[in-house]
Amino acid sequence: MAAADNAYSSHGHDERLKLSPATRIFHSLKYDSYIVAIIGFKTSIDPNLIKTGLEQTLIKHPRFSSKLVKDEGWIPSSVNLEEHVIVASIDEQIDDPDRFMEDYISHMTKTPLDFCRPLWELHILNLKTSQSEASVVFRIHHSVGDGVSLMSLLLSCTRQTSDPEKLPTLPAMNPTQKSSSATTNFNSIWQFWLAVWSAVLLVWNTVVDFVMYAATILFLKDTNTPIKGQKGCEFAVNRFVHRTVSLDDIKLIKDAMNATVNDVLVGVTQAGFSQYLNRRYGDTHGKDDKGNYLPKGIRLRARIAVNLRPVKGIQALADLMSNGTKTKWGNLYGFILLPFKIALRDDPLDYVRAAKSTVDRKKNSGGIFCTYLLNKIILKTLGIKALSIQFQSYVNKMTMALGVDPNVIPDPHQLLDDMEESLKLIKEAVLKQRLAAVEAV
Repeated sequence: MAAADNAYSSHGHDERLKLSPATRIFHSLKYDSYIVAIIGFKTSIDPNLIKTGLEQTLIKHPRFSSKLVKDEGWIPSSVNLEEHVIVASIDEQIDDPDRFMEDYISHMTKTPLDFCRPLWELHILNLKTSQSEASVVFRIHHSVGDGVSLMSLLLSCTRQTSDPEKLPTLPAMNPTQKSSSATTNFNSIWQFWLAVWSAVLLVWNTVVDFVMYAATILFLKDTNTPIKGQKGCEFAVNRFVHRTVSLDDIKLIKDAMNATVNDVLVGVTQAGFSQYLNRRYGDTHGKDDKGNYLPKGIRLRARIAVNLRPVKGIQALADLMSNGTKTKWGNLYGFILLPFKIALRDDPLDYVRAAKSTVDRKKNSGGIFCTYLLNKIILKTLGIKALSIQFQSYVNKMTMALGVDPNVIPDPHQLLDDMEESLKLIKEAVLKQRLAAVEAV
């Protein structure tokens, strides 16, 4: 595995931070990529207070106080907050604040960041929307770091309300109970053979994944569906929309199906895409008795980013900000090439079952580490065809965010409707299954 970006240098020295392979990709013109994050507030925002906070936190990090010079690396630079903090001018008589927010963020993608200064900016919008009284929008060049790096930055800037000196904590996992000696001996033998079988599966899955990556690079393409962008779509102005749903509903499904939150989200996405594509195909394909317009054998694959750092818990994430940490900042991730099974299913739970089966196999594979080294080739081959999806949980809510090319997906809110409705149907199927089990007893 190639080395990740060096994270910290003593800011008093003229030490240049070298670029990792992933950062070099994001620095190229074709893959000029940004991370856009929206944070809602319960009160209006004082720009001066924000600037003071940034001086004490963000700009102390070398990546946010250095400029990126091609073939030279990160070079320390002065930071003029007036150039990085933008206060939006807003008409108080706006008819649709949510639409204004979407348009504002989409417009941001038209203008690249200036490489003559640190590659980030923060926009302040004192605009009441359906979800907040005011918002800030970060735009950060992806070469600065990946999602885990930026989460570490955010977490390192937070503290417990009960103790301002301590980082927030997560509930600890319950310790496993000790077994008797006879049970321990039996378990040891079982675990040995299980480890052997897991190793065999790991090698086999890795070989299969590597062959699939090679096939994708050489000849295996996705079906030309209505949501697949054509050549040049990566340069289109994206539109960003989002929808917030209940995290408790997702956890209910997760527990009932012995799955993970990610399994449920993949299943919901496949179900929503199936409904959306069925509607899009309806105008051009014949109708069967069930109203199924989908052609058979659709090949649609998603590229899911996976963190490659051995990071567990908030403290470990926050330690990424520490000088001399062994866990590196920057871009250090591989990805899973996940086939989406597009079909209309009689049992909504089948979407989650299929997702869990596929993701479980992908987890037991070394192919993820291969993709870190092959990122440039695979990005060049696959690109990002018109649609990106992010999920972000907060307390008891889950936000689904879409970035779309409006020329390819002109109705992104409809896609969100289909995903939300799919979640509802899967939840109802779980509750129905649970009720049937109780009645049977």
